[in-house]
Amino acid sequence: MSNSTQRLALVTGATSGIGQAFARRLANNGYNVIAVGRRQDRLDALAAEFPAGQIRPMVADLSQAEGQNRVAELCRQEPLTLLINNAGVAHYMAFTALPVEKASELLQVKVVAPTLLAHAAAPGMVARNTGTIINVAGMLGFGATAPLGQAAGRATYVAALSHLVSLSLALNEELKPAGLNVQVLCPGVVATEFHERQGMDLSALPRMTAEDVVTASLRSLEIGEVICAPGVEDVTLLDNALNANLQAFSGQSPKLATRYQ
Repeated sequence: MSNSTQRLALVTGATSGIGQAFARRLANNGYNVIAVGRRQDRLDALAAEFPAGQIRPMVADLSQAEGQNRVAELCRQEPLTLLINNAGVAHYMAFTALPVEKASELLQVKVVAPTLLAHAAAPGMVARNTGTIINVAGMLGFGATAPLGQAAGRATYVAALSHLVSLSLALNEELKPAGLNVQVLCPGVVATEFHERQGMDLSALPRMTAEDVVTASLRSLEIGEVICAPGVEDVTLLDNALNANLQAFSGQSPKLATRYQ
């Protein structure tokens, strides 16, 4: 992605991890960046690394309608080149133990907010015949039946990631005729604060860096991928998964299947 001070990116969850790595990389590549997060101190520190005005901090809580509405309005008003829906919350909990307020926060941040922000940004991008939307999900979007490991449960989290995968695939089909690119970014375990907030010690496991995830995402855009899986070497695995879904979809009939007769 070429350097240009005319390019404008909005990155959510920019106070740490993948979002912060995206904000830094884009600013170093000449983008102006609107960095959205909950912590003013971290956003200010990030902005201070670059020339004044290149990174514009915006404090917003995307688990709340007020925060979603303010960021969505910015997505409508600003000529965004790139929207990165990265914000997330760490709620790995057994479904029956997950408090309703935590379930709501997770769904607001990982399902409602990215959908509404993409909905706000897309019309302007379509009008300008250019723009990119990156939705940060994870490989668990393909792993609903994966062993739980250290997690007591994660059904709501996995379902939220699956929403982002399906949303991105469908949006790409809908928006690519207008010149837009949509990517769903699906890293595996990344060395960020995410699991630490859950009290999970994964330090002994090999983990990808947030910087490598960003490198994969930007390179993935260059080669025209819709699903970016930074740790998957054999891309045919992703193609096979999508083809299996389409085969199941195409294999339906209005006639009752014989196994149910």
